[in-house]
Parts: sequence; structure tokens; C-alpha cells
Amino acid sequence: MTSSCGLCGKSSLEAVRRMTPDAVTEVPTDFQISAPAIHQMSLHLRESQEIFEQTGGLHAAGLFEASGKLQILREDVGRHNAVDKIVGAMWLEEDIPLRRRVLFVSGRASFELVQKAARAGIPVLAAVGAPSSLAVELAKACGMTLLGFVRDGRFNVYSADFRLRQSEGSHARPEETIVS
Repeated sequence: MTSSCGLCGKSSLEAVRRMTPDAVTEVPTDFQISAPAIHQMSLHLRESQEIFEQTGGLHAAGLFEASGKLQILREDVGRHNAVDKIVGAMWLEEDIPLRRRVLFVSGRASFELVQKAARAGIPVLAAVGAPSSLAVELAKACGMTLLGFVRDGRFNVYSADFRLRQSEGSHARPEETIVS
């Protein structure tokens, strides 16, 4: 007997698809965001983590507009739970799909977070930490922009770089570090 979801330890995207065939969803392609807005999101996420500030032990997930404005933030011991709280709150507000938003998480980017974001219609997932290789693979399959190591004025782009604008007419290439 196990308490896991059954996906833990899966090493390929095909294994994930067999377990959850409807989980890989296409996300909208007509959404763009600038590097300065992403850096602003990183700062807003950290500044808005009130419980983390008191305890030092919680993850956060924030839902942002393209301008960098924080729409909603949730904290929890688990990154997945923080994301679920955001998606649930937006569902209760009848504001799903979240096609013109960025999901920003305080930890690593796992394939489960990519999957949750894709199912909610979110085109961009940004993380303070590293993405797993399966997260990168799933983000590419979904056409989702995946950013990792978003901190200290830089980030890595792992998929769907067409959504990113550094400056007018300039785009980042996948797996290129952007410094602003």
C-alpha cells in the first residue's frame, strides 16, 4: 500500500500520459510577458509571503497578471497544495481557465505543477528553483513556457520562449539565461 498519487517515480512522459490521459492540455499561444515583469513577480512573491516571514517553513504560489501585478497568493507546507488553493479560489470565482496569467512558485517546478497549470490553462510557470526533466518534457508537450532559477535578476527558459520579450523585438532562446 502507498500514500502516493501513483505517479511518483514515473520516468517518462508516456508513463504520465497513460496514468492521466486528459492531463496534457494545450495552453494559449497569444500571451507574452517581459523579463522585467518576471523579475517583479519574483520580488512580489517573496515580499507577500507573510507566514513564511514568521516561520521560514512554507512554500508559496502566486498568480500574476502579465504586468507583474499579484492577483492571488497562497502559502502551504506543500507547493502542490499552494497551487491547488489558487486554482480552487479562481474556480470558486468562476475565473477558469487562467489563460492570461503566470503561475509563480517558491520552490522547484515538478511535472505535477506543470500538469496543474496546464489543466487550469496557465501559459507560463515560473519557479525560484530548478525544474525536473519530466517537468520540462511535459511543458514542451503542452506548449507551456517554463522558467526556472528565477532569482537575482536572471532566469532560465526551458520551453516556449516565444512568450518572452526582453525588449522590443527581442526574444530569449530556450535554455538561455536571461539577465536584466
